[in-house]
Amino acid sequence: MALPDIQDQVDERGIELDRVGIAGVQYPVRFNDGSSKHAGIATFDVTVTLPAERRGTHMSRMVEIVHDELQDLEPERLPQALKVAADRLDVDRVQVDIALPMAFLVQAPASGKEAWQVCDVEFEARLTAGAAELAVTVGTDVTSLCPCSKAISDYGAHNQRSRVRLKTIGQDEDVYPLDVATAFAMIRAVGSSPVFPLIKRPDERVVTMDAHDRPAFVEDMARDLSQACRERRVAHSLSVRNFESIHSHDAVASVAWHW
Repeated sequence: MALPDIQDQVDERGIELDRVGIAGVQYPVRFNDGSSKHAGIATFDVTVTLPAERRGTHMSRMVEIVHDELQDLEPERLPQALKVAADRLDVDRVQVDIALPMAFLVQAPASGKEAWQVCDVEFEARLTAGAAELAVTVGTDVTSLCPCSKAISDYGAHNQRSRVRLKTIGQDEDVYPLDVATAFAMIRAVGSSPVFPLIKRPDERVVTMDAHDRPAFVEDMARDLSQACRERRVAHSLSVRNFESIHSHDAVASVAWHW
């Protein structure tokens, strides 16, 4: 006996829903973009735009899509996975959001000690009427030393940890214009100094002195990173937040650019 498919019923209220689907699905993945290989537990959201005449969508198929199409996560193949999803879900618009922390091995500047630095990585993949777009956000920390504090002090200057988030945007044939490892390195190059998960005393001396020699406002960091992206002709948006050490507020800056 065939079971009734209630979600396939016709809805007569005439209201299209922007996003319908599943959220917070944790699933093991293998990430490979050529320059980086990682394995871990990713968190998936899979949603569609639900036409006005359809009562519901097939959410179990969304889990199947994660299992069948997204366990081996390659950014350049995401448009293909989205097209498979759109076909199986019988929709024109589908979106997959993926959060996957990644770790890169970094070396302390003086001792050479190695340790893993974790960064946050998010993928927002969309397919609309056959056209694909992929936004990749990489977030990690740097050290910033205040230029004003350095200029007005007889010695020293206040410094703090800064959180930088860079979102790059690609479409269709150039859907992944900047790989995660390169974005991570570009972020670490702005500010006064990178941060390191493991530093010995000689490293601390180098980091402190480097930061003093390279003071930077949030405005400087935002402009420097945006300029580096523009030189690569990569559409992007980014934000910088200083967790200020002598103020009761944070300092922020952001910018977006599309060419």
